[in-house]
Amino acid sequence: MRQMMVLITGGAGFIGCNFVRHMLKQYPGTDTVVLDKLTYAGRLENLEEVMSKIKFIKGDICDKEIVHEVMPGCDAVINFAAESHVDRSIASPEDFVRTDVLGVFTLLEEARRNDVKKFVQISTDEVYGSTEAGTFFESSVLDPSSPYSASKAGGELLARSYVKTYGLDVMVTRSSNNYGPFQYPEKLIPVLVIKSLRNESLPIYGKGTNVRDWLHVEDNCRAIDLVLAKGKRGDIINVGSGNEVPNIEIAKRILKHMNKPETLIKFVEDRPGHDFRYSLNWDKIRSMGWKPRVRFDDGLKSTIDWYVSNKKWWSSIV
Repeated sequence: MRQMMVLITGGAGFIGCNFVRHMLKQYPGTDTVVLDKLTYAGRLENLEEVMSKIKFIKGDICDKEIVHEVMPGCDAVINFAAESHVDRSIASPEDFVRTDVLGVFTLLEEARRNDVKKFVQISTDEVYGSTEAGTFFESSVLDPSSPYSASKAGGELLARSYVKTYGLDVMVTRSSNNYGPFQYPEKLIPVLVIKSLRNESLPIYGKGTNVRDWLHVEDNCRAIDLVLAKGKRGDIINVGSGNEVPNIEIAKRILKHMNKPETLIKFVEDRPGHDFRYSLNWDKIRSMGWKPRVRFDDGLKSTIDWYVSNKKWWSSIV
């Protein structure tokens, strides 16, 4: 009997490389193919210790020829490939539309032609926009605020259309802010940790009151695995953690753990269209048997310790 073949796009990025490790650990018999363009945030170093266990292909999900070459024989596609940094999307929105919409289209078309059994599109809670009160359900109206979140909304809407038009078995996950090892140091937690190590000012937008729900990447990987195994065609599934924390509090916790003074905190001009608060209702995936295992305080501590112990990984890029 042929072993299952899984295509993980964007598998050299933060969440993607953690998911590759998860799959290899949970399903050692799976034929794992990783497609990644290796942009600034997708790095071979992220997969260094597992390269012998996977088939790695350097390529762009927008490249029809490469996608045509790697798709045949795949039983499942999990698409992590994306431009994902809000600040970068404000400066260069075209790159985000290209990857997050056209790239998704290219994958969907080839998946349809190859009769792929499962397609999981990785999205984000940012597609809902901001809320000062209450929480977002999977049925909530999408109201993205940045070119990044708008491009992710566009990509997942396209993916969902392939369910209705072509009958493709597509599922969408919308997770809250991930944190953990291998996150490129442009996102909040690694930026603050590295600047603390260097005794540099910690930049916090506005007054630091913006709230995010923090989900450890390993918990998200378990959730995506569950959706892949038990999700139904057309499912949209929120993945949250209940760890809603203001950005200023994140900075203070990091400084406390690292025995650094809060005087390192520096408030900077807020970015355009900065969402105030994200909040997800995740009853649906809870009913499927999932719940987060990593306590936020423990996860934050282990993440800080990882960056402290892996200076070689980040020192050449920041």
